[in-house]
Amino acid sequence: MGEFGSFGKILIIFGIVLVIVGGLFMLGSKIPFLGRLPGDIAVEKKNFSFYFPITTCIIVSIILSFIMWLFGRK
Repeated sequence: MGEFGSFGKILIIFGIVLVIVGGLFMLGSKIPFLGRLPGDIAVEKKNFSFYFPITTCIIVSIILSFIMWLFGRK
């Protein structure tokens, strides 16, 4: 029972993370600063465009790490 209980907990946490990420995708266009922070890389040329929101990724990673830390505490 111990192994399956911990597996169930992991699946529940994974589901919660998926719901949060899905909500961010749905609300992402409504949050004006998300994806347009200082440090996000945007290159636009004549026939080429490249965009990498590195600062946004770091902030989202910090927030998700904090949430996982809260769930991981006993």
